[in-house]
Amino acid sequence: MSNVLAFIDSASYWGWWVLGVMLVVLEVAAPGAVFLWMGIASGVVGIIVYIEPDLAWEHQLLIFAVLSVVSILMARRYFKSRPIETDHPSLNRRGLQYIGRVFTLTDPIVDGQGRLRVDDTFWKIEGTDLEQGEKIIITAVNGAVLMVEAYQVDGRP
Repeated sequence: MSNVLAFIDSASYWGWWVLGVMLVVLEVAAPGAVFLWMGIASGVVGIIVYIEPDLAWEHQLLIFAVLSVVSILMARRYFKSRPIETDHPSLNRRGLQYIGRVFTLTDPIVDGQGRLRVDDTFWKIEGTDLEQGEKIIITAVNGAVLMVEAYQVDGRP
């Protein structure tokens, strides 16, 4: 145990910077925006230890813990109030990409349920009963179910 304490006591700013780099690399492997802020906190502690090399290891760990928690909470608060905007908002929500598209039914909708082939995938659909061959428009997505209505051109079905 005394060897571990001696190692921790002799740790320098380099150790904090190496830990910071390792945490940032870990963030790439396990994204979630937690390790990134811990890595930055570790780098800041490394700068503090560089300026004040006689800082006790207990204080170093305390500063690291406080900076980690504060930076994670501040980042979450910031990104919650200012979400990242993207040019592909439906990228991981595939069903949303189909809203507003018109298709022709290959299978009828019976008792409010049916299925529709969209590109290379079959989707479960829900809507009013319609016959095979009728045109439908996708109006919404409920989980993995596409909500459809009869497609009307100029007010005519």
